[in-house]
Amino acid sequence: MKKKVFYLFACCSIIISCSTSDTNNDTSGSNNSGQWLIPISEVKDGGPGKDGIPSIDNPDFTTANDASFLNDNDLIVGVVKGNQAKAYPHIVLDWHEVVNDEIDNTFITLNYCPLTGTAFAWESISNGTKSTFGVSGLLYNANLILYDRNTDSNWSQLRLECVNGQLINNTPKLIDVVETNWKTWKALYPNTEVLTTQTGFSRTYGTSPYGDYSVNNNRFIFTPSITNSALPNKKRIYALIDGDESKVYQFSDFNGGNAIKDTFKSTNYLIIGNEDLIYGFELSSDHENLIFEYDFSGSQAFFKDNEGNKWSIFGKAIEGPRQGESLLGAKSVISYWFAIAAFYPNPEIFSEG
Repeated sequence: MKKKVFYLFACCSIIISCSTSDTNNDTSGSNNSGQWLIPISEVKDGGPGKDGIPSIDNPDFTTANDASFLNDNDLIVGVVKGNQAKAYPHIVLDWHEVVNDEIDNTFITLNYCPLTGTAFAWESISNGTKSTFGVSGLLYNANLILYDRNTDSNWSQLRLECVNGQLINNTPKLIDVVETNWKTWKALYPNTEVLTTQTGFSRTYGTSPYGDYSVNNNRFIFTPSITNSALPNKKRIYALIDGDESKVYQFSDFNGGNAIKDTFKSTNYLIIGNEDLIYGFELSSDHENLIFEYDFSGSQAFFKDNEGNKWSIFGKAIEGPRQGESLLGAKSVISYWFAIAAFYPNPEIFSEG
């Protein structure tokens, strides 16, 4: 009991230190030698320090049937590679932010920032060799800055770039992820593996370390340099990213299921989704003339086309004349509105009609 009280006190101390450090630009302990691609005055000390939020480096998984610690509405980040599917629950990621893992013989770093609501996965490579990544303890526009353990370089998650250190200007090799609720994911991939709460750390998984932060539009722990009142700050949106620009889609655009063909910066896209899941694809000349339609009924198929093909949420044709073909996943992310508006100022907001 005393051990649990200690950890609760420690976690509360982390939150308090985060809440009081918004004006603290001290980045001592970080790899802050040399050039930064972002204003050093806007790099904030998050409070816990380097690795104060510990990454999960030896993740433990269970089956969907044994994931009784998850409720249907709990959000997860899902990855599929080869014949392997994995789910990383928010209730674990909220406390750890980085999971160094292996899927289909590929080493990956799954990273999630609870302050901006953004998740990515990329190959665990730095300086040309396998590495792991950790939480640097620094933030930029309220967003996670990771560091790689090979070179100690700093990587801005939502900028998708190394912003300081030996590997400055390097970009990670992304792996497609989707974010949805547990009910939807286990319907799509019933054989999924699920990251458990057996992390080696004592945390109150299922209780957010940030309280009502995710639903309180007026509450910031770290205020971004740019704010935009076009949408509520903490509204979850789907955002395409191209260079320093973004286009945003709202979940309300997909109520009941919808397939949207759209063009952004001269690239043709298919955005497919419902009120629980949105994902997008760049359409090549081989696929841009197909007519796509939402078609999810609780199995792996998520949409179909006029040729009779059925496609998974990751854009793989699993049935029909194009079986085995794949669409190219868009560079995109689910995010809180304020974060996209801060990193990609004046993003375009999709409007149908």
